[in-house]
Amino acid sequence: MALVPVNEKLSVTKATVSEIVISVKGLGKKYRIRHQQQGMRYKALRDVLTDKARSVVRGPWSAVRSLWSGGPVVRGPSTEDFWALKDVSFEVHQGETLGIIGRNGAGKSTLLKILSRITEPTEGRVRIKGRVASLLEVGTGFHPELTGRENVFLNGAILGMQRTEIRQKFDEIVAFAEVEKFLDTPVKRYSSGMYVRLAFAVAAHLEPEILVVDEVLAVGDAEFQKKSLGKMQEVSRGGRTVLFVSHNMLAVQKLCSRVILLDSGHIQASGSASEIVAEYIAIKAGVAYSRPPKGNAPQITAASLLTDALRTDAPVEIMIEWFLPENMRNVKVGVGLNTPDGQRIFDCGPEDIGLKTPDTKGSHKGLFRVPPNTLLARHYVVSVGIWKDGVSFDHVIPALTFAPQAGPSGPYAHEATRDGLVHAKCEWLDLS
Repeated sequence: MALVPVNEKLSVTKATVSEIVISVKGLGKKYRIRHQQQGMRYKALRDVLTDKARSVVRGPWSAVRSLWSGGPVVRGPSTEDFWALKDVSFEVHQGETLGIIGRNGAGKSTLLKILSRITEPTEGRVRIKGRVASLLEVGTGFHPELTGRENVFLNGAILGMQRTEIRQKFDEIVAFAEVEKFLDTPVKRYSSGMYVRLAFAVAAHLEPEILVVDEVLAVGDAEFQKKSLGKMQEVSRGGRTVLFVSHNMLAVQKLCSRVILLDSGHIQASGSASEIVAEYIAIKAGVAYSRPPKGNAPQITAASLLTDALRTDAPVEIMIEWFLPENMRNVKVGVGLNTPDGQRIFDCGPEDIGLKTPDTKGSHKGLFRVPPNTLLARHYVVSVGIWKDGVSFDHVIPALTFAPQAGPSGPYAHEATRDGLVHAKCEWLDLS
């Protein structure tokens, strides 16, 4: 079915926060994939013409001989249907910042292209209330032969802005993008970072009611990414709606009030940012890490939890296994504990407690134990590394994930909502 846009402009100041601006029901997108038969190479136009000429000369007996010798009955590429999205339904309210996460190929970009009216859905219906500004890839909506100044006005016109509105925002856009020196240079000469800065500045400053941003911000430098996230927070606080796709889980948690997890074109989970991000990290990591040793370099071969019923008032024990291809001195092994978005909480190696890492050739094991009443009822991601003299041989993240439950005993068992990531054994002195 066709996309159903609702073209009336939203009044951000008058509309209520609970107003639904995006409604998606039973959305599906199907593509037809062609597969080349085994043994058949890619054919150019000249090859097709040559084959046709040969078939006329040889006649029908060539097909009979091919079939008799075991050749295919029908030559040519076969096809199959691939559903990039299937039965996707959700609603987005005005002023909401919705995160969309999932592995590569999950259907995130296809969904955004449908919402941006770039492609039509195969089935289902989408209702959008308000102007949509999309930033799906570097230079979306830019003409390479036009200058940065001309593309600002062109992009604004595409978004439905009046020329006077664009002029009012022009200086602010240029200052945000930091491309003053190259404003009258054709954008085909811009670097990818300059492209992104200007494209995002236009989309964010020309006041669309709905801003759609894909992973494209990853192209910019760290300072620009920080500034862009701040701008999107400002946009959402102003009553506009943001759809944000990213593999940066820290940015998703910081920016989004709600998150949808896509997997193989289906919505696998939907809920608060912290819950869905933790679930996504756990799915990616699996329950344990294991691989056979290979190569001529030291390698982490396994990481596993020694107990399934984890509690905050009990120790957490993790078995680490590694392999040395030869006798090697000064090799170090370390375990790191991280948040689901990749922030390091702490790390520890045998040397930290006075033990020496074995230096003999072969397989080795070590037990990493976190004392009781150290961790909270949170999701944790384990990383394991092996290195020597500052040179890393192997680094596995995530090696595994776990989430201890609040135990019935312990000093903090009654405080399930305690902030933070770990218990710090601090001291208090009464100085009154």
